[in-house]
Amino acid sequence: MQSVWALLSFGPDGWGDDLAYGVLVTVSLALVTLPLGLLIGFLVALAKQSGEASMRLAGNIYTTIFRGLPELLTLFLVFYGAQIGVQQLVRLVRPEAVVEINSFVAGMIALGVVFSSYASEVFLSAFRAIPRGQYEGGYSVGLSSRQTMRLVILPQLVRIALPGLSNLWLILLKDTALVSAIGLTDIVRQSSIAARVTKHAFMFFGVACLIYLALAIISSFGIGAIERWVGKREAQR
Repeated sequence: MQSVWALLSFGPDGWGDDLAYGVLVTVSLALVTLPLGLLIGFLVALAKQSGEASMRLAGNIYTTIFRGLPELLTLFLVFYGAQIGVQQLVRLVRPEAVVEINSFVAGMIALGVVFSSYASEVFLSAFRAIPRGQYEGGYSVGLSSRQTMRLVILPQLVRIALPGLSNLWLILLKDTALVSAIGLTDIVRQSSIAARVTKHAFMFFGVACLIYLALAIISSFGIGAIERWVGKREAQR
């Protein structure tokens, strides 16, 4: 029986290279999904506190749908459903064309919309925690709506929303494991392949657990550093 270190080593005889590539895919997916989810979540939060009833309704429908659907089902809908939809649209122009959606892109979109539905609630709560007088103070010194949002509201919004968004980041990091179901070679899929080939399932899935825990610990240190930096910036204002 091969030793543990031989199985986890780098090179042709070990699975270290494959696991490292899985880590790279997982972290890359989470990092590109984060700004997408934050942007959509922020826009949805603006819609949900809009003065127009249609905008509020659209925002509420969006969050209800994507918070209510299981993440894995959302992933399948994007990967398979969007591919069919795009295929039909392209065939209107080029009937012979074949469209395939990359599993990485599908994972980014699916996880991004799920993340944004929860992030919108965090942003909405942060908006409501900022006194109305802050807006009025910005307008009274001659700032436009955009300047008031950028210079007065956003710095406070980031500080208030950061703890909630930090938790969502950790959830997103774990949810990336779902993309293994559509063939993306993340940590879980690489561990699963190694487990089937070597018959050491407990060892490889145990290593996968340790990798995710390590990523969570590193994230916690990073989040702590960001919170301290935001606190210092707020104290200097």
